[in-house]
Amino acid sequence: MARYTGPKNRLARKENLDLGLKTIGSKSHASLQRRLNIPPGQHGPKLRRKFSGYGIQLREKQKMKRIYGLLERQFRRYFGLARKWRGNTGDMLLQFLERRLDNAVYRLGFTPTRTAARQLVSHGHVMINGTRVNIPSYLVSAGEVITLKSKAANIPAVKKMLEDKTFVPPTWLARQGGAGQVARLPERDDVKEDINTQLVIEYYSR
Repeated sequence: MARYTGPKNRLARKENLDLGLKTIGSKSHASLQRRLNIPPGQHGPKLRRKFSGYGIQLREKQKMKRIYGLLERQFRRYFGLARKWRGNTGDMLLQFLERRLDNAVYRLGFTPTRTAARQLVSHGHVMINGTRVNIPSYLVSAGEVITLKSKAANIPAVKKMLEDKTFVPPTWLARQGGAGQVARLPERDDVKEDINTQLVIEYYSR
């Protein structure tokens, strides 16, 4: 299945949730905030469909997949890994997704969106412990240091993010300038997005 390339606000309106796909403060993000509760499509303003139990599970899975910007096969692979791991499957699924390098770069506040973080990694602008890593799905580990190349710090969107002195990363990460460190592995409480992992587990267990 190809990656979705259509209007990102349409995805957010379909899930009735800001998925973090647009830069906060942009005109597009402002437009989303005004229309977030209106489903996309010609008849969107008139009604929002009622879903069956399966439909609710599907929507939660789609929402979670879209927040992290993954294809179905990628998301299913992470679920398979989480199910094999010792511990709560939902918590482990979130941990694997949070540990993705593109997500860590986003959580560190180096980029305004996960999509921008993925591009930054893919273009070779990110280093782990001094070594260039261009694989967005790389899973970071506790103690690893994530740094940006000097060229990346001059990219306008990145430079603007680095200049924001009010930004505070989640507690599993630490940041100083264009460098960050994985203080510990992420936990369920570190994820503030409205995600019901139990519904996702039920979807794949049906």
